[in-house]
Amino acid sequence: MTSLQRSRLLALLGAGLTLAAQTTLRADDATPAATNTTTSASSTTATGTGAVTNAPSPWSTSAAAGLTITRGNSHTMLATVNLQSTRKTADDTTLLGADATYGETSGVRNAEQLHGFGQYNRNLSADFYYGLRLDALHDGVADVRYRLTLAPLAGYYILKNTNTTLSVEAGPALIYQEQGHVDKGYLSLRLGERFEHKFSASAKLWQTFEIIPEVDKFDNYYINFEIGVESALTKHVNVRTYIQDTYYNLPAAGREKNDVKLVGAIAYKF
Repeated sequence: MTSLQRSRLLALLGAGLTLAAQTTLRADDATPAATNTTTSASSTTATGTGAVTNAPSPWSTSAAAGLTITRGNSHTMLATVNLQSTRKTADDTTLLGADATYGETSGVRNAEQLHGFGQYNRNLSADFYYGLRLDALHDGVADVRYRLTLAPLAGYYILKNTNTTLSVEAGPALIYQEQGHVDKGYLSLRLGERFEHKFSASAKLWQTFEIIPEVDKFDNYYINFEIGVESALTKHVNVRTYIQDTYYNLPAAGREKNDVKLVGAIAYKF
């Protein structure tokens, strides 16, 4: 990748992040105004009782740490940490996340992965939405020094009720990466799906899937799949178990196509 390409990439990513941040901030600015009006009305109504109603925060954040068993490019025990934050309003949804995996065997590093993402969805109706997703990945074991993915998207809720949601997304994706010591930028497609079911207020199951093929070379694709369950131990502490599967149809030289992680973790909800 040339210096000019890197400059254009940074400018594009910066513009995308700025747009998402500005949209979220505008929504945040609008929410307190409505909250203040509601609180003021509640305070006026409840002067005699002294009760004041505070609106709950639209943000939900959790941090988790656990032990991972890997199969594929590495066979070892290793550690994982994960941070997730979600903001939902009547008009939009913001998803933020970061996770890291690291391990050693006999003093030799055999797992090293860093991943972060941000996604903003804006509702068009009860079922349709559009948005923008940005992913950044480093995977030392798969010989991916970096991969940046910028993906505008259109989405649709196939199923949406109190306890169960199923949504699908599609759109183009711009990818810049260094894999196997080769810099490459290319245009891809992104097809994604997410399912979530709440068994109760304290237990849920989720599953996600995405496939990203290169537009003019369809055999150059990768797949990310995840399925997991989570259950509450206390008001703030959850136990979480999930499987992550990453498949590279054209991996770097000397690397296997498939990486699987089975993770058991304890999560704390803020």
